Amino acid sequence: MSNKVANALKSTGVILGDKVALYCINSPWFVVAYYGILKVGATVVPINLLLNVNEIEYILSNSESKTLIYFDAFEQNVISMKDRLPHLKNLVVIGQTTDLGARPITDIIADENSAFAIAEVDQEEHVASIIYTSGTTGKPKGAMLTHRNLLHNVNSILQSIDLRDNDIFLTVLPMFHSFGSTVGMNTPIAGGATIIAVPQFMPDEVEKVIHETQATIFMGVPSMYTIFANIPGNRKPDFSSLRICFSGGAALPAEVMKRFETKYNVPICEGDGPTECSPVTSINPIYGERKPGSIGKAIPEVQMKIVDQDGNEMSTDEIGEIVVRGENVMKGYFKMPKETAESFFEEWYRTGDMGYVDDEDYFYIIDRNKDMIIVNGMNVYPRMIEEVIYQHVAVLEVAVVPEPDDLHGEVPRAVIALKPQESASKNNILDLCRRNLGRHQIPRIVEFVDQLPKSPTGKILKRELICKGEIERGIDIRIN
Repeated sequence: MSNKVANALKSTGVILGDKVALYCINSPWFVVAYYGILKVGATVVPINLLLNVNEIEYILSNSESKTLIYFDAFEQNVISMKDRLPHLKNLVVIGQTTDLGARPITDIIADENSAFAIAEVDQEEHVASIIYTSGTTGKPKGAMLTHRNLLHNVNSILQSIDLRDNDIFLTVLPMFHSFGSTVGMNTPIAGGATIIAVPQFMPDEVEKVIHETQATIFMGVPSMYTIFANIPGNRKPDFSSLRICFSGGAALPAEVMKRFETKYNVPICEGDGPTECSPVTSINPIYGERKPGSIGKAIPEVQMKIVDQDGNEMSTDEIGEIVVRGENVMKGYFKMPKETAESFFEEWYRTGDMGYVDDEDYFYIIDRNKDMIIVNGMNVYPRMIEEVIYQHVAVLEVAVVPEPDDLHGEVPRAVIALKPQESASKNNILDLCRRNLGRHQIPRIVEFVDQLPKSPTGKILKRELICKGEIERGIDIRIN
């Protein structure tokens, strides 16, 4: 089927090096379209479904995508931005189009040949995928992952996880994310396993699919394991077919791991890695010791170490920045040479994660060096939320900080100081955020204070807000 997609894309004018955006839920069509794009020699630009229209428009514009393959449920979003995207020439819809006149994918592949001569590319230089990840300035950065990057990462993962050709791999993490596409799609396909693509994480539905398909491998983020580990009463889903689970995207609490493994008798292997590394850099060994709280050991063909701010390697158990080197590390950020240069020293990629390594080469992350908040494994940058809240006429100052959350790992907490004699309600703030932010970026806690703590130079002291939040919430409005 992917050969037919490749032939159809070629017939519509897609050539070697073109950017083709893929705006689609987890489904067989995502897989078919993804490989069809690669086979024709184009670059896949997956669209994060959680982003708002303005962010998606920026990605389509910045990537210079000429073709967009989209799921029909997102057509109104496409309509709202199409006229401002001069690069976008071809629209292909998965499903039915109503107003755009896009060509249904079933129509364009109907008469195409199922044979296709895969385009020859330089695996080391040719970009297979550009995955956009939020930047510290608020502008998404497109991590350019080459064919070589992805192939090496998949091969390294296969050497680490004992994938079998009779495995049934349940993929509920979004395929637009590097974790979902590499671990949940590319790896099982390369290993000859079967993929069950689930569009959205709904616990009851996932339980049903695992039981009905007899899935053997599940990958998730910590919040998913938290839900299953804390099912009330004596109810226990039938996970007897699972032989192993994988966790990534955020730190998995040791207590959650213990509860899940005790309840279901299924081991969880925790790993880690940023999008820029394709993304996996480390994992706890399946047959060796799994250390709760650790992100495991570096996978084959990947090197990791801890360095100080000058790049000097730290000793065992000393805290510093985790840096990575290997064939899995990105080519760079698309059209961002300055940001690319800042992300490396010599050939080492700077993850921005602070951590340490023990005497058995297990790595641990203790903090994020940046201000990012990790919500269900997704990066959320406070400044993006702050810029939106500042649009409210009554807001004097705002600071967004992380709030620990048993379900989501972390959630954004907005601490707001209003102008004198001005007023704003929680709903005013949330309505503004809902109009301008993705779902995962919307604050779950809104707190009003008289003033924000500042340094002598006037800098808002976020660390004090985080500490204060653990002691006293002030006006604490939790959003259900």
